[in-house]
Amino acid sequence: MAATLEAQVIAAFGHHVLVRAAGGVIREARPRGRQLDIVCGDRVLCEHDTRHDETHVVEVLPRRGTLYRTDSRGRTEPVVANISLLVAVVAPEPPPDLFVIDRYLAAAASSAISAVVLLNKADLAGRTELRNALEPYAQAGYPLLECRRDRPGSVAGLAAALRGQTGVLVGQSGVGKSSLVSTLLPGVQIATNSLTRDREGRHTTTASRLYDLPGGGALIDSPGVRDFAPAIDALEPRSLGFVEIDRLALGCRFLDCRHLREPGCAVIAATESGVLDARRYESYRRLRRLFEDLAAARPR
Repeated sequence: MAATLEAQVIAAFGHHVLVRAAGGVIREARPRGRQLDIVCGDRVLCEHDTRHDETHVVEVLPRRGTLYRTDSRGRTEPVVANISLLVAVVAPEPPPDLFVIDRYLAAAASSAISAVVLLNKADLAGRTELRNALEPYAQAGYPLLECRRDRPGSVAGLAAALRGQTGVLVGQSGVGKSSLVSTLLPGVQIATNSLTRDREGRHTTTASRLYDLPGGGALIDSPGVRDFAPAIDALEPRSLGFVEIDRLALGCRFLDCRHLREPGCAVIAATESGVLDARRYESYRRLRRLFEDLAAARPR
């Protein structure tokens, strides 16, 4: 006998997921068939085999607010689903790679997901320089938040931003995303089956996990990354999700301007005049080249 139930995926690791059904019952489940691509945040239909006490995911329900990435062969794959807010986390340590943050923000903007930039570990040396480096995000319209390890109350701004949202924390490994979850949700234990140890013996997240927030809404803690390539199918083709370039592109001479070397390009003019941050523009150029390389590498 099999009972059908609707559930939410609250963790995904390998070919196993944790699903939560009505009443808060949590079960471990596996997809039925290799064609199902299931990620944290998905709403799914499951069949529970009462005789063998096994649960299988049989269908992924329609998604909204999905963050996508591209693999090395140019194929699109989801990262997390049904989110409304992306929190891009940076810190003075490890050395920040803002080009990775740019790509997360581009993916979010292209999927109509709101985003904020969070400076974590703002008690460390190097915070002033990093604050200055983050200023172009504020100029582009992204809210900037700060959290300090020596002041647990500093997460109040993040908590307020997440209220009523389904958010996801993204960023490099070691920026303190899981510590933020622990501060927001005191007493919550991160599941050990979604953790591994790095070379220094510290626990690091290797699977996305969803947590309910006391003020309403939910938060997904995602694995740290070294790099991130947005899915080329999901990127807005004109600006690639760079919100300030999207605004400036209205002034370009050509509707199909790639903002690289075309005459009459308003984006290039804004960069040369200092209106558009030069590093952000270089980040756009790098993503444009990656976009075209991945498109060329895709199976035909």
